[in-house]
Amino acid sequence: MKFDTEKLVFTRPPEQYSISQEKIEITTQPHTDLWQRTYYHFRNDNAPLLQMETDEPYFSFVVKTDFADAGHRFDQCGIVLYLDSENWLKASVEYENGAFQHLGSVVTNEGYSDWATTAIDGQIRTMWYRLSRREDDYRIECSPDGVTFSQMRICHLRKGGGTIRFGLYACSPEESSFTAVFSHMQITECQWQAHDGQQPD
Repeated sequence: MKFDTEKLVFTRPPEQYSISQEKIEITTQPHTDLWQRTYYHFRNDNAPLLQMETDEPYFSFVVKTDFADAGHRFDQCGIVLYLDSENWLKASVEYENGAFQHLGSVVTNEGYSDWATTAIDGQIRTMWYRLSRREDDYRIECSPDGVTFSQMRICHLRKGGGTIRFGLYACSPEESSFTAVFSHMQITECQWQAHDGQQPD
């Protein structure tokens, strides 16, 4: 499977964007976000998503994100796997202030989101991600250089088997806008190897 920009389709296209095989730029619009219910109780489902469809059960997707233009609280861009409004995952760096920001991921199953984060230096302006699929289980990794990846989380999507859609997103939940840049996009054989420890029940 190849990362082919011709296969990408927008859900809620933004007003400004550009797409080439080497680089994708998305300019966010204010008050766009993805979140479902948990803790905050509100539901946001209006972020632009640029995804491709596949039924390949084993693969990895890699992309470099550049968010140097982000500068307002909650500005974010990263990877997404969006099935419908109540079943999806995302990973990104979420701007907080000049001192720190949140590197994290959200997994939403049947209308309830969770958010796993860690604080990173506010001067970091790029991040690589690798999303790996093994049927309906997924692993999200990040990397500062695109060479050495660290695991962010392993998760299960209850509706994540069969045909899925995955790709990129960017949004600005508050009154702001920035241009997110995505590059070095590739699809490879699954880099998440089969588990060789305790056997399944």
